[in-house]
Amino acid sequence: MGQTLFDKVWDSHVIEKIDDGPDVLFIDRHMVHEVTSPVAFLGLKNRKIKVLFPEKTFATADHNTPTRNQHLPVKDILSSKQLKALEHNANYHGISYWGLGHEKNGIVHVIGPEYGITLPGATIVCGDSHTSTHGAFGAIAFGIGTSEVEMVLSTQCIMQPKPKKMRITINGKLSKAVTPKDVALFIISKLSTSGATGYFVEYFGEVFSNMSMEGRMTVCNLSIEMGARGGMIAPDKKTFEYIKGREFTPKNDKWNKAMSYWSTLKTDHDAVFDKEIHFDGSEIEPMITYGTNPGMGISISSGIPRSEEHDGSKKTFLKSLEYMDYAEGEQIVGKNIDFVFLGSCTNGRIEDFRAFTEIVKGKKKAPNVTAWLVPGSHKVEKAIKEEGLLSILKESGFELREPGCSACLAMNDDKIPRGKYAVSTSNRNFEGRQGPGSRTLLASPIVAAAAAITGKITDPRKLIV
Repeated sequence: MGQTLFDKVWDSHVIEKIDDGPDVLFIDRHMVHEVTSPVAFLGLKNRKIKVLFPEKTFATADHNTPTRNQHLPVKDILSSKQLKALEHNANYHGISYWGLGHEKNGIVHVIGPEYGITLPGATIVCGDSHTSTHGAFGAIAFGIGTSEVEMVLSTQCIMQPKPKKMRITINGKLSKAVTPKDVALFIISKLSTSGATGYFVEYFGEVFSNMSMEGRMTVCNLSIEMGARGGMIAPDKKTFEYIKGREFTPKNDKWNKAMSYWSTLKTDHDAVFDKEIHFDGSEIEPMITYGTNPGMGISISSGIPRSEEHDGSKKTFLKSLEYMDYAEGEQIVGKNIDFVFLGSCTNGRIEDFRAFTEIVKGKKKAPNVTAWLVPGSHKVEKAIKEEGLLSILKESGFELREPGCSACLAMNDDKIPRGKYAVSTSNRNFEGRQGPGSRTLLASPIVAAAAAITGKITDPRKLIV
C-alpha cells in the first residue's frame, strides 16, 4: 500500500515510537513569538539548560506590536514586558531575533516563507495555532502549547500522537471574485468548526493546484478553524520557484540534493485516507460569516439561515445571532459596517493588497468606515510602495500601517470598539476576538474592499466589470 504525503513527512521524522502512546517527532524549524514563549524560556532557566539547536529556532515580535510609531517605546506595560523578554531570551540563547525596527520583522507565519525558513518536507512548530499556514509548502506544521514550546527548545523534539488523515478534493473552475479565502470559508461552512477534529488534511485537486503559493497559505492557515491539526498541499513547480534563492533555502549542491527529495513528496496513487471529501469548485461564491465562529459562513448572496436550517445547537445559533444583532432569514448584503481590517497571517501578503487595491482603485472610502490596512511584514510593506499600490490607496482615502498582527486578536492597540461591525480578513470571529463586544465578519480582501468603499456589506461582483 502506498503512502500519503503526510505519512512520508511524519514517518521520516519519528525518532521513537512509544507503544500505545505518542510518537517522538523531530522538529526541523521552531518559530517563536513574544506571547507563548516567556514561560517556556523561564522553564529552561529554572532547569539550567539552554536551547539545544538555536540555529533551528527563529524569533519575531508580532502579536503585541503596535502598528503605528514602532520607533517609539511600546506604551502598554504587559506588551512592553513580553517584547523585552523575547529580545533578552533570544540574545541569551543565540537565536535569530527580528524585533520591532528590524527589516525582517513581521508576522511569524508571513516571514517564515518569505525568508525560506519554511521548506517542503519539514516539520515546523510554533506556539500559535495558525502555524498550519506553512503546510502550503508540503510541510507538517502545527501549533503547540507553552509547555511544548519548552520541550522543543530543550530537545528539538515533541511527543505527539499521529493524527488520522483526511483528503479534501476540489476540482472545477472558480467563479468571478472567488478567492482562496472563500474556498477555505466554504469548506469550513460545510464541515463545521469540529468536522476535521483529529485529522491532518491534505488539499488536493485542480482548485488548489491553480492557486498561487500565497493562496495556498491562506487555505492551510484556516485548516485549524475546522478542528484539523493542520493542513498541507503537495509541493510542485510553483512551490520550488517560490522558495528558490531565499535566504535560508539550500543553495547549489544542497539545493539539488533537496530537490531530489522534495520531488518525492506527493501522495501515492494507491494511498488510503481515513476520510475523503469532495467538492465542486464551481459552486463556491464569495463568502462571509454572519455569526461567532468561522463555521457560520454563507455565500454573500444568501440570507442568514434560519435555526431549522442550521446544523448544530439551536441555542448556540440563536445566541450568536443575538450577539451580532442579526435575525434569522435576513439578507446579509446591505448590512452597515463600521471597520474594515486587511491583514493578519491569513490575508496580510502582497497578493491580498493587490486584490484589495484593484477593487478600490478610482473610488473613495466610505466616510462611515475606519479602515486598518496592515501588511504582514516589512517585505510586504516595501512591495506595496514599490508597486504603486500605496499611492492608489491614498488617493482612495486609505492609509497604510506598520506590520504586525494588529486587529486580528486585540492584543495590541488595534481594537474594534464595542458594538461595532468589522469586515475582517483575519481568521477568527469569536465574541470579543477583535475587542470586547466587537462584532466580526470574516471575508476575503475583495469582499472587505467592497465594504470599505460602500460602507455596507456588498457583493463584490457588482463592482467588477
